Amino acid sequence: MTRYQHLACLLSDRIEQGLYRSGERLPSVRTLSIEHGVSISTVQQAYHLLEEKQLIVPQPRSGYFVATRKATPPMPALTRPAQRPVEITQWESVLELLSSRNCGDVLQLGSGMPDLTQPTLKPLWKIQSRMAQKQDTDLLNYDSLLGVAALREQVARLTIDSGCQLTAEDIVITTGCHEALSVSIRAVCETGDIIAVESPTFHGTMQTLRGLGIRAIEIPTDSVTGISLEALELAFEQWPIKAVVVVPNCNNPLGFIMPEARKRTLLTLVQRFDAAIIEDDVYGELAWEYPRPITIKSLDMDGRVLLCSSFSKTLAPGLRVGWVAPGRYRDRVLHMKYIGTGSTATLPQHAVAEFIRQGYYLPHLRRMRQVYQRNYETFSCWVRHYFPCGICVSRPQGSFLMWIELPEAFDAVRLNTELRALKIQVAVGSLFSASGKYRNCLRLNYGLPINEHTEQAIAQLGAAVEQAMHACHIETEHASSLTD
Repeated sequence: MTRYQHLACLLSDRIEQGLYRSGERLPSVRTLSIEHGVSISTVQQAYHLLEEKQLIVPQPRSGYFVATRKATPPMPALTRPAQRPVEITQWESVLELLSSRNCGDVLQLGSGMPDLTQPTLKPLWKIQSRMAQKQDTDLLNYDSLLGVAALREQVARLTIDSGCQLTAEDIVITTGCHEALSVSIRAVCETGDIIAVESPTFHGTMQTLRGLGIRAIEIPTDSVTGISLEALELAFEQWPIKAVVVVPNCNNPLGFIMPEARKRTLLTLVQRFDAAIIEDDVYGELAWEYPRPITIKSLDMDGRVLLCSSFSKTLAPGLRVGWVAPGRYRDRVLHMKYIGTGSTATLPQHAVAEFIRQGYYLPHLRRMRQVYQRNYETFSCWVRHYFPCGICVSRPQGSFLMWIELPEAFDAVRLNTELRALKIQVAVGSLFSASGKYRNCLRLNYGLPINEHTEQAIAQLGAAVEQAMHACHIETEHASSLTD
């Protein structure tokens, strides 16, 4: 972190803590320069950064003042899904989201895409280029069904930070985390079985269950502590649940990190009912806290946790390199992989292994955590500034995804249709539910570059939300008058 960024963070904290109140004049550039022992230009850069975040405003010949701000929106409350097995829907909406990925003129505000513009990715390009120029036929051939040994060794080492003690033989390389989840679900369940999921949860998991003929029970989930263990226990007592799918670290889409004590309790609960846990840790490496949070897998002593992850969110999704540590289900996972994709592409595996071996991966991770945390702070300011009152906003602890809850009667699906004219796409909340719940919610990606174009899109989105909320209020009042 540069000096001006450090100074900006210090001033931002003072504003958040109320040490500098709304409308209050800030110390002069010269005063701060002397107080902190930095140059005039450093203070000016810090003030410019705070101005970009709309925390302060300049007044000609008067200096800088703390901006008048709306109150911080509350966080979403515990969700209340229908707690019974349901057939999964929403495929058409998922397909619409996926279809817009390659529309270059559409700003993907709701995608799960990481920032691919960072300079710390340049060595990866060079490594792949050198490998391609070698013309080594082994790179074009099949490798082991388990995956390239060099990559499995590197993955096993990386999992030490999450509390695991795995070897290369414990790892199966997959074609992205999506396949890791898919083979894990198929290894544990059969058609007609029931799986418990967080609510809301990743739409890819939902659609995998739909394709396999597996029903889902959505469990109430808190935006701070995660899945309700009390509701999950009740579901276990009522239904023959085969597995629980959770994203406990940097949850998609709510952003929470489940407290360690609750991870332990969840594992104990699942053990009591002799089920499995399928743990999606694809965003876990992007937690802002250090050391990163542990996985449930690190607590697993009897092999019932299948830990799934990939390099799609930390490096690049186009690599299609993921992995699973399947525990006691290893043979079943290998069989499911064999009858699915077979071996994962060889060259990307070698490229990622070499990127890690040469020491590029961990510095890249550190940079991305800092970038996403700064982006979150800026996006939060934009949402607070441009969106109307009456919303709830998640406070993620890592990753690059934000969940916004609008009033109950709001229709985000209709909003998304109207946003097409503005060349903006968001992820509507109903994608993250088995039964189409959360139509009043949005998921945003704050991993996008912070620039005027992105800010303008957020301003347009906020205006569209405000207009739709007003129209929704009028419709509700009209309907109420008809029933009186």
